[in-house]
Amino acid sequence: MKAEIIAVGTEILLGQIVNTNATTLSEELADLGIDVYYHTAVGDNHDRIIGSLEQAQKRSDLIILCGGLGPTEDDLTKQTVADFLGEQLIYDQKALAKVESFFEVSKRKMTENNRQQAHIIEHGQPIYNPVGLACGCLYQDGRQYYLLLPGPPTELKGMLKEEVAPLFSKLFPQEHQLVSRYLHYIGIGESKLDTVLADILHEQTNPTVAPYAKSNEVMLRLTASGASKNECALLLDELEEKIQTLVGEYFYAYGKDATLEEVVVQKLLAERQTVAVIEGASGGECQRRLSRIPNFEAVSAGGMTVPNKLSKECGLGLSSEQIQFDGEISLETTIKMAQAGQRLFGADYTVAITCVAGPESIETQVPGTIILALLTPNGLKTQEMIISRDRTYIKDGAVKYALELLRVNI
Repeated sequence: MKAEIIAVGTEILLGQIVNTNATTLSEELADLGIDVYYHTAVGDNHDRIIGSLEQAQKRSDLIILCGGLGPTEDDLTKQTVADFLGEQLIYDQKALAKVESFFEVSKRKMTENNRQQAHIIEHGQPIYNPVGLACGCLYQDGRQYYLLLPGPPTELKGMLKEEVAPLFSKLFPQEHQLVSRYLHYIGIGESKLDTVLADILHEQTNPTVAPYAKSNEVMLRLTASGASKNECALLLDELEEKIQTLVGEYFYAYGKDATLEEVVVQKLLAERQTVAVIEGASGGECQRRLSRIPNFEAVSAGGMTVPNKLSKECGLGLSSEQIQFDGEISLETTIKMAQAGQRLFGADYTVAITCVAGPESIETQVPGTIILALLTPNGLKTQEMIISRDRTYIKDGAVKYALELLRVNI
């Protein structure tokens, strides 16, 4: 089956937003054994959307349009696809009830245009939205399928997981099962990973290996094809064992969307222990990421952001003379930050993060310098490194390596 993705939205063409939906859809379809052959982006214009549909109709079996399902005047996708297929739009009563209930519960007056979010193409199948209000639709026209999904990424992801993936598994059953496994690594770059795994990457047939570079980490997707899920699992186990023998020291989690902060919180919860985070130039980013994980409150002892000398003195009670002597960006000062945080919050683990995010050097430390200190029930752990990249990448690295230092010591 050949699939094509058409992203609808003038804001994509203007560069105001990044078309992350194309990535999400392609990954999900690959997991379902459906090949994506084309990506298209088109503005909020009836005639140009029709032109994209005419082109897609000639070459694709599954045509997915995302965006343009909302209540505003430029949300044209449903009406345009209906016109192209020679169909009418009708209200799906379940979707309409959800829209009306939303406004009733929130005590807001519903304008008439909000009702159009409950439209589907007549003779089509509603695809319900577990996150938002805009209802999607699947329409079959002979050998071709048209799938309409909303543009907001959280809504699209929710519909893919809860509605589309189960439906497509039934509609488009594969002769062979296709199973993917995702492995996350930190502390090894993509080029080194590629070099270390060169023989495996060169010889791959089934299972296959696909490396993905992410900010300050890498991910491997292993995909196996077999007569059953059990057969696929055995193939993946065999391949993973070879890979982990070579790079297992850098591995931290399974799962497509796994994060270090999630792993850290889960380990702390399991051990019934707490953490405090003292941040320098990372600006509270480590605490923010941890706070997004459910039940973080149960393991958080507190935290503090101390980006300069004055805040280190006033907030942590560090001596001005000692900071001057040791250097504001130094291992000695970072250790004292952790010790002060330990006294203030009494956590089982206290991590202090110092870095020079750039673009200028601070004291004798060059941009990209990262210094970490971690107090644990078993003593002090420290780490120093230099990441020669842009400011955003450096700060991300400071946070991720602090979380990794935590993870391996819990």
